[in-house]
This record gives sequence, C-alpha cells and structure tokens, in this order.
Amino acid sequence: MLDAALTGFARRGYEVTSLDSIAGELGITKQSILYYFPSKETLLEGVVDDAAADVYRALSEADLQGAAWERVRVVVRTVFSIAGSRPEVLGLLREVARLGPPAATRFSGHLSPLIDKATSYLDAAMARGELRRQDARLLLLAAYSTVVGMVTEVEVLRTLGLDSTARSLVRQRQAALSFLHAALTPAAP
Repeated sequence: MLDAALTGFARRGYEVTSLDSIAGELGITKQSILYYFPSKETLLEGVVDDAAADVYRALSEADLQGAAWERVRVVVRTVFSIAGSRPEVLGLLREVARLGPPAATRFSGHLSPLIDKATSYLDAAMARGELRRQDARLLLLAAYSTVVGMVTEVEVLRTLGLDSTARSLVRQRQAALSFLHAALTPAAP
C-alpha cells in the first residue's frame, strides 16, 4: 500500500491520487486501505515516514571520508543513486515541498539531524578554507534545488530536450557536480 501510494503521490500528485485509484492498482478495495490508514492524510504520513527513512538511511550510510569536496561529491552521488533506483522517493520529496505543512514539516523533521550535521560540517570546512565561504543553510538549499530539480522536473527536462534514461542521469549528475564544484571551490589566492 505504501509503495503504491508513494508512486501515485510522486507521479500524479497528492490531490489527484485517490484512495480508489491506489486500491484499483493493488486489486483491493478502498476499505482495505482504510483499515490500515483511516484517512488519505494518515496514508500520506506513512508514505512520508517510509520515504524519509529511505533517504535518511542512504545518506547516513554514505561513506563520508576525505576532504570536504569529496564528501559533497559522495552526497550528490548518493542522491542520484536514489534517483536511479527509486525516483518516486525524490518525486515525493518534491511533492511534499509543494504541499507544505504538515507533510513537508514531517519530512524535514525526519531529516533535520542530517541537515544540522551537514550545516555544522560545511561551516567548519568553510572556516578551514576547504570550501568557498557562504551561508551553509543557503548552500544546502541551493544544492538540494539543483540536484533534486535535475532528477524530478520531468517536464523541464523534456522541454530542454533531455530524457530520463540511466545515461542521461549520469550526465545530469556530472553536470550537477561540475556546477557545485565551481560554486564551492575557493578562489585561488
């Protein structure tokens, strides 16, 4: 049920995806869903919790060793890996950001320990001169917008003549890394 709802919410949007359509895809009745999730809102909460756990786990398990740029590279590669294996997770992230509270607050609540850790690390790396000095939280927002936008904005990709194949995803990842590297690398003295 969670996977079917995740796919529906991520691809078609929360408002458009009905419990009836999810039930139909699963070959069950709407009442079967309501047995486990008393409302569409509680189903969304379950989907958000599940997807946030996947993102948290992937980022927590990433091998963040080495210099600051290498760590940034690993995080970007991890997010693109999620996009390749479970694009609906990032699609849901985009959708809950659009929905706003309470879904967005719930998702960000799950990830806030990682966000706080990343902010502290980036501030320290900037203080050491490993990364160009800027507001760490705004940097995270810019990196999020760049990376997630590149893998979830299907219509924008089509308009630009880009497809959403595995090969294209690799090219997009490389472009995102090049962009972030140029933005983060300190200017030569």
